[in-house]
Amino acid sequence: MPLLELKDVHARYGPIRALHGVSLTVDEGEVVAILGANGAGKTTTLRSISSVTRTSGEIRFGGKGIARRSPEYVARLGVAHVPEGRGLFPELTVWDNLRMGAVGPGRGGQFREDAKRIVGYFPWIERRREQAAGTLSGGEQQMLALGRALVSRPKLLMLDEPSLGLAPTVVRELFATVRRLNEEDGLTVLVVEQNATIALDVASRAYVLEVGKVAVEGTSDELRRHEGVRKSYLGY
Repeated sequence: MPLLELKDVHARYGPIRALHGVSLTVDEGEVVAILGANGAGKTTTLRSISSVTRTSGEIRFGGKGIARRSPEYVARLGVAHVPEGRGLFPELTVWDNLRMGAVGPGRGGQFREDAKRIVGYFPWIERRREQAAGTLSGGEQQMLALGRALVSRPKLLMLDEPSLGLAPTVVRELFATVRRLNEEDGLTVLVVEQNATIALDVASRAYVLEVGKVAVEGTSDELRRHEGVRKSYLGY
């Protein structure tokens, strides 16, 4: 049984339909990428899983139906969503932003242990814990948003356009951390990314969305060889 399964999921914003029957699976311990152009429905797919947009169809996580449940319910099951734009509280300190990730029964009491683990990935956080999050660089903000998500010890980490607006060196560092989390901790990751090259490097499988539908799916190697994917997303 997949950790996450979407079957014929439709989503809309008022009268505008954004998803037209998306079906996908993510197995426990996998890194899966969702690729596509702007407006293809990538962000809406993650928002549907987090239950922050109106959907129909079936969404199951860990064998439980989560479609149309509250976002809090989904988060407490172990789904951590790092949205496009990071969703930090810029006026709060780095440490207070990190503390906001301690959701779920008993998580607050384990924050010290969890924070120590996050600092192991991003040592600069300890040195700048009292700095306002809004004064960090874009790359630092993205790493802090990732750290905040990890504090909850999620079963599934969802990343929405983590490379957006970041320098190539920062992007490589960020995705190296994602790979390490998957390989060392077994963390399951679903990542939405326009940079298809780096996404396919870290993911084992991928889905390509076009106008709210799955147009292509397969292993990363299969998608690298797919003529349409190569021309549209890989540039060769």
